[in-house]
Amino acid sequence: MTSDTSSTDTSSTATTSASTQAAGVWQPDVLGSEYQQLVLPLGPDPDGEGDAFATLIRYTPAQRPVATGAVLYVHGFTDYFFQEHLAQHLAGQGIAFYALDLRKCGRSTRDGQTPHYVSDLALYDVELNRSLEIMREETGLPVIVMGHSTGGLVTSLWLNRLNAAGGSRAQGISGLVLNSPWFDLQGPSFYRNPVSTALLQGIGRMRAMAALPLGKVSTYGDSLHHSVSGEWDYNLDWKPLSGFAVHAGWLRAIRRGHARVHRGLDIGVPALVLRSKVTRFMSKYGPAADVSDVVLDVKQIQRWSGCLGDRTNIVPIEGARHDVFLSSEQPRAHAFAELDSWLKWLAKAQETDAR
Repeated sequence: MTSDTSSTDTSSTATTSASTQAAGVWQPDVLGSEYQQLVLPLGPDPDGEGDAFATLIRYTPAQRPVATGAVLYVHGFTDYFFQEHLAQHLAGQGIAFYALDLRKCGRSTRDGQTPHYVSDLALYDVELNRSLEIMREETGLPVIVMGHSTGGLVTSLWLNRLNAAGGSRAQGISGLVLNSPWFDLQGPSFYRNPVSTALLQGIGRMRAMAALPLGKVSTYGDSLHHSVSGEWDYNLDWKPLSGFAVHAGWLRAIRRGHARVHRGLDIGVPALVLRSKVTRFMSKYGPAADVSDVVLDVKQIQRWSGCLGDRTNIVPIEGARHDVFLSSEQPRAHAFAELDSWLKWLAKAQETDAR
């Protein structure tokens, strides 16, 4: 079980603590002595919610192999970085581990801000570019980007823009790992038809902060958190069981990102896509939620992963949850084995390219 020592904090306490930290100085992180965080000031929020901040986290164990690469992990919606076992595993493979809590998410949330709200996914480029710059300055190593769910969409679009502006490889990126990326709107097909899409775009433009009446479903959260039926401990203020409200302007930004993926990207580096083998949408928790993706449609992930524009390996993981690295022990081990195998292939490919 991974343990987040902040899990009993209130959101106001966590927000106040984060806002008083000195920007530009590595500070102790809520995950304990082996983790540090760096507050990244981003200036006034373009969406009018005060000043925006992001938080870069690094894993610094006392003993670890000499690093031969680095990873930047980016979380999804209603999420933040708490997956200590992922950091520990990658560090054991000789990879320097960093994670980013995006603006208005997790550690980066400030009083008066709408959790996870942005009107344009390209706004995240500021903290992503800054994080990449810091990692390259500190390690001098090629960086593998890792994105989960919405973070998979965000990072894919970011790499597409990086590649168009001088090349992803030239800017220090060596690969992309996607963990159940959100590449299309799940649910019945009429959610995605031109009429529904146009209606959503209109509402998102005219009433951006309107919360959509989607109802609260805690199936996924119930399957994860130890207080219900799961094995994981994390801050429920930063990752509530039933999720944060979905606002029209944010979903408009997501759908614009989906449309860009569907037109085809060119991220400029190889990609590994991990996903569950099956989807089961469930309104209440049951045992099936522990062995399937209850958030996204895995067929959509399979379909649109081919639009990344470079060599892409897509691997279904039997019995995996939406976050494959938060699955039960056997599928989690399978996911790590697939990741390790791909990392070895990537390292050999880089050696070949260097020669």
